[in-house]
Amino acid sequence: MVQAPSSLSVTTVAEIVQLAVAPVFLLAGLGAFLNVCAGRLSRIVDRSRKVEPMLLESRGDEHDRWLAEIQLIDRRMGLVSWAIFMSVLSALLICTVVVLLFAGGLTGAHFGTAIALLFIASMLTIGTGFAIFMFETFLASRAVRVRSELLQHRVDEGE
Repeated sequence: MVQAPSSLSVTTVAEIVQLAVAPVFLLAGLGAFLNVCAGRLSRIVDRSRKVEPMLLESRGDEHDRWLAEIQLIDRRMGLVSWAIFMSVLSALLICTVVVLLFAGGLTGAHFGTAIALLFIASMLTIGTGFAIFMFETFLASRAVRVRSELLQHRVDEGE
């Protein structure tokens, strides 16, 4: 086991903190992204609660439209949940990077390879989370299009 130096200089600690600043800022960005994802998930859940009773009360073509919407909502919920999972996993990996930076600096242990691999894994997981989120926003934008029969709807002049 590697022993910590008996007297750790302020300069050494300052260097370790400087190394840890970039990953900590990355954590702040991830926190903002998680906030966006949580808000989006909340809005999706609200929409599902609004659609559910309309689905149960509908029949025929109307029922089919509500069923298609609730299926899309369910898919979107799953995608946002996965984006949140990948983002949290990335944040945990970044936290581990920061811990290893400090542990290595304080003990003199060589964690360079582990730190690099964890950072790469973190970038892969957050990239995957962003990609999933992008796909979910694509699905959402397709879902809000106005149906063609409504665009062509005309009101009788006699009414």
